[in-house]
Amino acid sequence: MAERGRPSIFSEELATRICERLAAGETLRAICRDDDMPDERTVRTWARDNEVFSPQYAKAREIGYQGMADEIIVIADASDDARLQVDTRKWLMSKALPKIYGDKQTMEHEGNITVVVRKFSEEAIG
Repeated sequence: MAERGRPSIFSEELATRICERLAAGETLRAICRDDDMPDERTVRTWARDNEVFSPQYAKAREIGYQGMADEIIVIADASDDARLQVDTRKWLMSKALPKIYGDKQTMEHEGNITVVVRKFSEEAIG
């Protein structure tokens, strides 16, 4: 008897189809709206618990997000607003390369700091 309704049992073929669509930039919600796809919660459970699917899913998500980042630039460039174009690039670079382009965080302290140095005997250490 053929399976009816949404698939809920993991298969490599289904995982590959999901990951290909994620890598192409589709959202998981959009993918799971299709009748031949499992429920979104099912896929998220597989992504969390299935040792085969989890790394595939993570890589597909990363590739998909990189595509979305490219789209952000395309959308900004469609505007005649140079400030939007620059700000979009600055924001994207601060997220993609935070050590180089991220906001620098500093901490200031006013007041005294007390440092206590204690000498231990070798008997206490060993």
